Amino acid sequence: MFSYCTDPEALEGLAWLSCYLTTGKHMGLYISVVTVLVLLAITAPVALAFGFAGATAARSKFLPLRWLGKGYTSIVRGVPDIAFFMFFVIALDQGFEWLRHQVKCPDWPDAIRQGNDFVVCTAAKLPLSASPQWLHETYAFFLAVLTFAIVFGAFAANVLFGAMRAVPRPQLETAEAYGMTRRQTFWRILVPQMWVYALPGLSNLWMVLIKATPLLFLLGVEDIVYWARELGGTKNARFTDYPHGDWRMWYFFALLVFYLSFTKVSEVVLERIMKRLTHGQATSGGEAQRRANA
Repeated sequence: MFSYCTDPEALEGLAWLSCYLTTGKHMGLYISVVTVLVLLAITAPVALAFGFAGATAARSKFLPLRWLGKGYTSIVRGVPDIAFFMFFVIALDQGFEWLRHQVKCPDWPDAIRQGNDFVVCTAAKLPLSASPQWLHETYAFFLAVLTFAIVFGAFAANVLFGAMRAVPRPQLETAEAYGMTRRQTFWRILVPQMWVYALPGLSNLWMVLIKATPLLFLLGVEDIVYWARELGGTKNARFTDYPHGDWRMWYFFALLVFYLSFTKVSEVVLERIMKRLTHGQATSGGEAQRRANA
């Protein structure tokens, strides 16, 4: 990175540290931080969409759809996250390859499931073995986003379902009395008001999502924890130009500061959103604001 980093053995103090922190592997650490932030930015709205769909289905008067919504929330919430991540990613990856295999290799003579092996034709592999490395990493990231969204979407569905039921029934009846259809009542009355009741639960879910990002290593993504463990371990002069002892404590301390800072910023932002939503509402938050302004 810097011109004076050509001879690490001649460096000391801050010069040595600046060169050490800008090595190629440390760039991998910094990129992993960005990866985590991008994952959260994409997963949160996608999980919310899954949750809204699940909550809406659970309220449906169409029995099979209601069973589907309640089954989704119950099954996913009832399985430990780590077990779901280890199973679902493999099943999802094989599902995509099976579909591609049916399209690209319809004349394949052998069985796909051969004992413990899952064998598809070369053209059906995802991604192709000849694909560039960035495509492999993008595919792994896509699987991570989808898996996180499905898992946390089930929890979001439970929160939104409870929030929908918390909206006072007389308001819905009033809307119907004014001639609104069931669809109009849902979108114009129920959905706008449910967020006041849903935000506390969604705020907790956001915090849990932040803390769950270290599970990325189960999905083949080199996350922050992976690089902290990799870089913090003992390095000697035989394998690196910047030898050092066991520094994992300092790397994990940096992760502690990162996550605590991130959650604190999230708390401040969510608190401001909550104040804005509860302003003038007949809720405990709105009542607290009225008393404070009295």
